[in-house]
Amino acid sequence: MSGIFSFSGDEEFFNGGSMYLSTGSCSGVYLPPRKRLRVAAPSLYSSFNQKQTSIEVLPDECLFEILRRLPSGKERSACACVSKHWLNTLTSIKANESLQEVESEGFLSRSLEGNKATDLRLAAISVGTSSRGGLGKLQIRGSGFESRVTDAGIESIAYGCPSLKSLSLWNLPAVSDKGLSEIARCCPMLERLDLSRCPGVTDKGLVAVAESCRNLNDLTIDSCSGVGNEGLRAVARGCSSLRSISLRSCPRVGDQGVAFLLAQAGSYLTKVKLQMVNVTGLSLAVLGHYGVAVTELVLSGLQGVNEKGFWVMGNAKGMKKLKSLSVTSCRGMTDVGVEAVGSGCPDLKHVSLNKCLLVSGKGLVCLAKSALLLESLKLEECHRISHFGFFGFLMSCGEKLKAFSLVNCLGIQDLNSESHLTSTSSLRSLSVRCCPGFGDASLTFLGKFCHQLQDVELCGLNGVTDAGVLSLLQSNNVGLVKLNLNGCVNVSDDTVSAVSFSHGSTLESLSLDGCKNITDASVVTVSKNCYSVNDLDVSNTLVSDHGIKALASSPNHLNLQVLSLGGCSGVTDKSKACIQKLGRTLLGLNIQRCGRISSSTVDSLLEQLWRCDILY
Repeated sequence: MSGIFSFSGDEEFFNGGSMYLSTGSCSGVYLPPRKRLRVAAPSLYSSFNQKQTSIEVLPDECLFEILRRLPSGKERSACACVSKHWLNTLTSIKANESLQEVESEGFLSRSLEGNKATDLRLAAISVGTSSRGGLGKLQIRGSGFESRVTDAGIESIAYGCPSLKSLSLWNLPAVSDKGLSEIARCCPMLERLDLSRCPGVTDKGLVAVAESCRNLNDLTIDSCSGVGNEGLRAVARGCSSLRSISLRSCPRVGDQGVAFLLAQAGSYLTKVKLQMVNVTGLSLAVLGHYGVAVTELVLSGLQGVNEKGFWVMGNAKGMKKLKSLSVTSCRGMTDVGVEAVGSGCPDLKHVSLNKCLLVSGKGLVCLAKSALLLESLKLEECHRISHFGFFGFLMSCGEKLKAFSLVNCLGIQDLNSESHLTSTSSLRSLSVRCCPGFGDASLTFLGKFCHQLQDVELCGLNGVTDAGVLSLLQSNNVGLVKLNLNGCVNVSDDTVSAVSFSHGSTLESLSLDGCKNITDASVVTVSKNCYSVNDLDVSNTLVSDHGIKALASSPNHLNLQVLSLGGCSGVTDKSKACIQKLGRTLLGLNIQRCGRISSSTVDSLLEQLWRCDILY
């Protein structure tokens, strides 16, 4: 037998399944197949012929022809898992190059963020979604210059997802016109495009979208330094389905592009946002004349627009369908502009003015008299508005105003007036936050005027006490639904007791965060009288275990869904059982900064209240 195996290491192994030896003394002897020997010696290893798998030596052209004949489904997904090379080859197959018909309606939605946003994941999405209804919506939020999404990943989506209708690209500096152009060419059904902080995208990419994506109806461009007037003009000429346009912080965008777009598309644009772009009153004049379909307008940081621009926009009387107007940090918005917009936009219902430092109470009164359908007004950091303008506006609006919000307006001072009111307001929602001059006297006046309040928010008002809140609500005849007194440090248990007795059957939300004089007595009265409350916030108050016990043993079987106890040092481990009992209905629980609740109790709550979102 020694002669049978007398071969040297230089001879080649037989790779077949069986082997017959040559004729001789051992003729007819059969040897079963054997495993190839593992040889660690480098000198011997080099003598063996290492053969590459046959499928790997196929030219890319042959592999492409094979893969494009595969039906979309499990077969393609399985092939994509073989190697990155196969995956990249699959994603390079365009819809019109596949020999198998792909039915894709675009039902699926995918979102990638941070480190999870890579070209490889995009390639996998491209292959994986094609057999499951097709990709309809894609959001990619990169991480700036560390982002690993490039044009290659965007192109793989373009080739494999022809049904794409909504695309959002945020903070992707490596994406350029090349990738966007492929999206435009291969995804003609695109309806929504959102580009934010993509410096590689220029007018060239936007022109490609305008020429190919005729169904585009929503376009947002934010902080894209390469996009200018030429791209906007192309959009105006090619996208007749456009309904919403938002431009923000694009330094190369000016009147030439914006005015052309508004003049061309004003008859069908319904939503316009211009934020921190280099336009003048010319663009607003064009908008006022041609914006006949605009229903929502947002203007922010337009430093080049003066008072005349807003005046012309209103007096052009073209925006007769405008319903919502928001103006922020525009020094051209003055009393004259407010009055012109009110008179030129008869359907105006919602107005928000933020940091409009030249608007005073006079302008508000003119707005109330001219905008006959006005339902809500929000004022923030408008310091020229005094209490006379505030109350003058409310009385001029009469019964049409439904919501009023006042935030950080330092010109408001407490009003002491004995005037007799002959009319009442139908105001349903009142919000006053961080206005240091607003106090009890103002609330007393409002209480005589507003009898239908359902949503009251008084936050950070040191001048408000129990007397003021009770004066506001004593004549209420519809039932309070939401009451927020966060940061009103001079409000005590007396207010909560009175509110719970008068409005306990309708009150659904009560927030007392930071009210230092609130104790267990408030929680006890809520548990006894408030049948409908589902959101209770007593964070940073004097509430203790006794209050939690009262809630858990309430005879009204409270249906609390959100309970906030953050910063309540009086709540300890003893409340564990009570919180667990309340947890049968809780969806949200805040026990942050409760120093006397141990980590073991927190772990137990996390385990048992698995349906509840717990902050700890």
